Amino acid sequence: MLAELVAPRDFVDCYANETTLDAETVAARAARFPAWVTGLLVVRNLLVMPFGLKGRARSGECIGIFPVAGRGRNEILLGFDDRHLDFRISILCRDNVAYAATWVRPHNVLGRIYLRVVLPFHRLIMRRAVARATGA
Repeated sequence: MLAELVAPRDFVDCYANETTLDAETVAARAARFPAWVTGLLVVRNLLVMPFGLKGRARSGECIGIFPVAGRGRNEILLGFDDRHLDFRISILCRDNVAYAATWVRPHNVLGRIYLRVVLPFHRLIMRRAVARATGA
């Protein structure tokens, strides 16, 4: 589902590990952040509040802090659209591999700045979340 969104200049990355788990289980496990990540998210939410970025989902079905944006046979799509950027996280499980891919489309300079600032944290958090969720 994520591949249908990607356009030139969008940010996309993907991390994978072997697993026999389904997408729902991997997503739920990955969304259980350790305390240091939760702390970073609190700081992030305080810093972006004046700029109108959403801190988390306000309603609807969520896995962790992420709203469910779609479901496929072996895939769960999480994320939402915002004024400054849109983002999705795809958890896809097939052939005994779990893939966690992130897509971000900044809409303006604030979205591009935000993406640059969070990328180092994003990469670290996603790598560890996939490893933790798949038991690697």
